[in-house]
Amino acid sequence: MRRNVLIALGSNVTSLSSSPEQLLNESMDEISKSVGKISLRSKNYRTPCFPAGAGPDFANAVIRVETELDIPGILEALHRIEADFGRVRTVRWGQRTLDLDLLAADDVVCPDEATLNQWINLSLDRQMAETPDQLLLPHPRLQDRAFVLVPMADVAPDWKHPILAKTVLEMLQDLPRDEIDQVVPIS
Repeated sequence: MRRNVLIALGSNVTSLSSSPEQLLNESMDEISKSVGKISLRSKNYRTPCFPAGAGPDFANAVIRVETELDIPGILEALHRIEADFGRVRTVRWGQRTLDLDLLAADDVVCPDEATLNQWINLSLDRQMAETPDQLLLPHPRLQDRAFVLVPMADVAPDWKHPILAKTVLEMLQDLPRDEIDQVVPIS
């Protein structure tokens, strides 16, 4: 089954040979080989590290990929690419050479609407302390993050969240202007 997926890319640690921006571009080559055809890609953006003070600024982007893989296959490929680029998962929301997040797969809700709603409505304190033990789609925090929505608007402005019933542009309009202004295109 062919599906369109949206993937967020982030990096805030320079590898031995590449800057965060170069790592995003190099990882897109690997995604196109392992996951599927990249049909659209956003600009690269510079964004403040989240949470504030946790490390250097990030380079972020979002891509839309056409794939034949099932969702577990996509996730497996993304984790393999992260590992190949030196990603080590030690601290939640810590510094990383490469972070690849599956944001959405068409209008799939995974595992179910009730579980996803619990994570969407989780307080920030609990978000920082708890990690889901299963894949959640769409990503439960995408509507809260300018560093995701700004580049996502480049590739899927009209994608509608299947639970919140808002487009990317509508979710972006709900965010504070100062958060949006901190997401700056990299020249």
